[in-house]
Amino acid sequence: MTKAEPAPLRIGMVGYAFMGAAHSHAWRTAHRFFDLPLTPQLTAVAGRNAAAVEEAAARMGWASTETDWRALIERDDIDLIDICSPGNTHAEIAVAALRAGKHVLCEKPLANTVAEAEEMAAAAQEAARNGVFAMCGYSYRRTPALALAKRMVDDGRLGKIRQVRAQYLQDWLSDENAPLTWRLDREVSGSGALGDIGAHIIDAAQFVTGQQITGVSALLETFTRRRPVGGDFVGLGGHGAAGEDQPMGDVSVDDAAIFTARFDGGPIGVFEATRAALGRKNAMRLEVNGSQGSLAFDFEDMNFLQFYDGTDRPGEQGFHRIMVTEPEHPYVGNWWPTGHGLGYEHGFTHQAADLVAALAAGTQPAPSFADALQVQRVLAAVEESAADDSRWTPVDANAHSAAGAALKTTAEEIR
Repeated sequence: MTKAEPAPLRIGMVGYAFMGAAHSHAWRTAHRFFDLPLTPQLTAVAGRNAAAVEEAAARMGWASTETDWRALIERDDIDLIDICSPGNTHAEIAVAALRAGKHVLCEKPLANTVAEAEEMAAAAQEAARNGVFAMCGYSYRRTPALALAKRMVDDGRLGKIRQVRAQYLQDWLSDENAPLTWRLDREVSGSGALGDIGAHIIDAAQFVTGQQITGVSALLETFTRRRPVGGDFVGLGGHGAAGEDQPMGDVSVDDAAIFTARFDGGPIGVFEATRAALGRKNAMRLEVNGSQGSLAFDFEDMNFLQFYDGTDRPGEQGFHRIMVTEPEHPYVGNWWPTGHGLGYEHGFTHQAADLVAALAAGTQPAPSFADALQVQRVLAAVEESAADDSRWTPVDANAHSAAGAALKTTAEEIR
């Protein structure tokens, strides 16, 4: 008797640029390497430019297109809405999709404001009561080495956690002639390096340690305050030159963010996010120091994890470089033989596989919108502190809005 084919999970994706391509690859790939209870189906992709979205659909394997995200939500042949559009669109799309009974995967950061994130988290909690779930796409936590770091912390290998230092260093805005794009417009992106890449290290630090940030003291800086409007922009590191007569526009977000932090279990932390660290392409780094050991990770060497075991005998101590390519390591057994490393795209495939498994089991996938709301509150506290001469600023877990009050009430009802 042949095994029955899994039922499809029909995906509707909003946006088809950099993140859309990464998500498309994941949806195409996940069921081919992971034994999934549902098979992702690339049903439709939406974008405002009809010709561009049709070209993207053909290139990335989508069966159909729409020019309005609302049409995706109205379709009966779509089960999940995947939001890969800029931050200022997340709240409206996610809330509408959840209320329509569609599962949601939303790229990070969850929203542009805490109030929007609270509204999304409240909608997600309400939808979960009816078996409809939402997840935020913090894909780095699916990197096998970081997932292994989480496992080792949970197993007590580091003892009591004392310190965390996290960095995300890029350089694609080091050139003052790099053109003005939507990522440099606060109305669209919400913030600059802080929300774009700082959100990742906040999530990674909280994920690996299992603790939440409770307060911060911060600095934000914009090194280049005006940039040429337009010009070619080819992802990370590629940009066109500014002509002498090219119009200039104001940059309304930060280029770099630095903050100290305290976690609810007592550890202290230092965080840095910048898109102007010349020579650093995608250095997402995390180091955790405990009473018995330390862990260190750098995404530019993503298949390795550094571990210092403080219980080793004197004279034999030192950082050990763990090659995270063994079948017993998180996710790795589904891929290549030992020593054949993985890449950036695999985190998205692992994200898709975990999400599909959770939906089929009827359980809440992680990180939830509530988890992502906590990151949003940290981002807001960083901006508040920086605007007030780096004053120590608590991460406010109380309601910021009517939606936040409703979320708190719903949580108390569930408990």
